[in-house]
Amino acid sequence: MSVSYLDAINSALTEEMRRDPSVFIIGEDVGAMGGAFGATKGLLDEFGADRVIDSPLAEGIIVSASIGAAMAGLRPVPEIQFVDFITPAMDAITQQAAKLRYRSGGSQTCPLTLRVCYGGGTGGGLYHSQTDTTWFAHEPGLVVVAPATVSDAKGMLKAGIRQDDPVIYFEHKKLYRWPAIKEDLPEDDDFLADLFHCAVRRPGKDATIVTYGFMLQLALQAAEKIAEENGASVEVIDLRVLNPLDHDTILESVSRTGRLCIVQEDHRTLGIGSEIAATVAEQAFDCLDAPIVRVSAPDVPAIPAAEPLEQFYMPNVDKVMDALHRVLQY
Repeated sequence: MSVSYLDAINSALTEEMRRDPSVFIIGEDVGAMGGAFGATKGLLDEFGADRVIDSPLAEGIIVSASIGAAMAGLRPVPEIQFVDFITPAMDAITQQAAKLRYRSGGSQTCPLTLRVCYGGGTGGGLYHSQTDTTWFAHEPGLVVVAPATVSDAKGMLKAGIRQDDPVIYFEHKKLYRWPAIKEDLPEDDDFLADLFHCAVRRPGKDATIVTYGFMLQLALQAAEKIAEENGASVEVIDLRVLNPLDHDTILESVSRTGRLCIVQEDHRTLGIGSEIAATVAEQAFDCLDAPIVRVSAPDVPAIPAAEPLEQFYMPNVDKVMDALHRVLQY
């Protein structure tokens, strides 16, 4: 049976909680309500209130309590309902969880997997639509992933829960029930995904798109349209892991295609694309046949609530097509 991205998350949580009694969930509305989007639906009935914990509206407490539990031998899976409200937990994430193994000389680990809902395009306005992935990709000590497919949604969450280091798991709300990405997944307790490498979602030879999250859907559509329009073959790379970045896969692709387009939903300045562009410029400059092009959200304080303004703000297929036209014309 084909399952959705949201089903894959629920399945991963269910399987890991059945497999390992040290795994528990904590967050706002994760219990009786089953999560704001239904990701934890049914878990309270099966595992009880000791392992599916409805927390106060206090992100700092959610993460800090999870760090303490992880240090005590448990494997917490805390949830931040919307990334827009993660800032009260920033100290706990970046100063405590990210640095625990380093500051203890390897004697302590922090095996927690923080699920974070992010992304725009749903009319959520400025406090329910932000991306903010780069805040955490900047921190050594954190594994930061953003699955864009159903299989990765399940496999990366299961793999993250089994990691001994903190994992920040970004799930895009537009992917939860996106019909085009439903997949048949194997019933395998050890169905795990790679937490450290990109995935080539479409092979190509004339240009490379690097992207992640919901933007993968735009990139694949644009690559298909370009192929129909003029026969250009565009390779599409799904980053899926934002920290540590898999530079080798990106550099290998660009060395073959000679052209690079980066698509990100985040703001343009200091987004993940800036780091990728700098790495390619430093290590593969001689392979480039055209300037690197970026598609991103503009540098404005927040995503607008009004639909016409939100559409202007968000990357879309036409914007990616325009970028590909520019990079291919050289």
